[in-house]
Amino acid sequence: MMRWKSVSALVIHLSLLIAYASRLPVVYALADTFAPGEIWRDTQGIPINAHGAGFLYDRGTYYWFGEFKVAGSAGNKAHVGISCYTSKDLYHWKDRGIALKVSGDPDSDIADGSIIERPKVLFNTQTHMYVMWFHLELKGQGYKAARVGIAVSKKPAGPYTFLRSFRPNGEMSRDMTLFQDDDGSAYLVTSSEDNRTMHVSRLSDDFLSTTNEFHRIFVDQVLEAPAIFKYKGKYYFVGSHCTGWAPNPAVSAVSDSIFGPWKMLGNPARGPKADITFGSQSTYVLPVYGKKGAFLFIADRWNPGNAIDGRYIWLPIHLESEGFTIPWQTRWDLSAFPNFN
Repeated sequence: MMRWKSVSALVIHLSLLIAYASRLPVVYALADTFAPGEIWRDTQGIPINAHGAGFLYDRGTYYWFGEFKVAGSAGNKAHVGISCYTSKDLYHWKDRGIALKVSGDPDSDIADGSIIERPKVLFNTQTHMYVMWFHLELKGQGYKAARVGIAVSKKPAGPYTFLRSFRPNGEMSRDMTLFQDDDGSAYLVTSSEDNRTMHVSRLSDDFLSTTNEFHRIFVDQVLEAPAIFKYKGKYYFVGSHCTGWAPNPAVSAVSDSIFGPWKMLGNPARGPKADITFGSQSTYVLPVYGKKGAFLFIADRWNPGNAIDGRYIWLPIHLESEGFTIPWQTRWDLSAFPNFN
């Protein structure tokens, strides 16, 4: 008799048998597990389409925002907009539609065919608005514009209204993320100066612009794909080198201040293909709400030839005395966190 190590394993086996028998696609969301690099389907059985992701936790619900891709190499440009999915448990995600649509106006900064990447959303307690920032490149200009775009909504899932685009503090901005600190202050962390140096800018009180307070970090190190998280008073950074769509070793660092100085920690990835970050590139570090020390490394396995088939890499971050590691897991669940309860 076959013995099952867990209920999750039995559920996965049964779903495979059912899918084989009916010739239907396997819906991995039936099991409470993560399967990095496999097709991840929403609650309707459709592959999740939300790349370069950012996340928001709001009143018991997680919101996953990402680039909506279409098939082929042309799918790397924005032809639809920013998608949104919601979940209560991080395993099962419901499609909430397009949070920010591209514009039908060819003169709009977010016209069909522009480049819209890495959306990040924060809730502003003063204005009671949800504020979305994203990397924006104007249509037909390649990556020359190097701007951020801002959109707002009264509801977390949208729809979002585009406000404007600009270069923060007059400086170039490409791959970017947002980080909100314990005191409510928010920061833009972005690849600037032709990706040679990161800039950290404090946001205005309404989160709609940067202030004059910004610092240069990782000077002349040529990095992109930034993600920031904080634990026990220390700030942690994970990002990547700049090698186009090709994966490379991840970069990590730690600091007592978001403005630095930052101490480099090396590549945190551990396991097969750790030298190329498991074939992926970082986009976000997601805290598991209510669970101290539980953080998810979120990354994309890009497919530039067929953008819609890009896959997601979600892995547990293991915090250590001097930094953190990201061990490869073929299939795992939230019990992987040592302090998870």
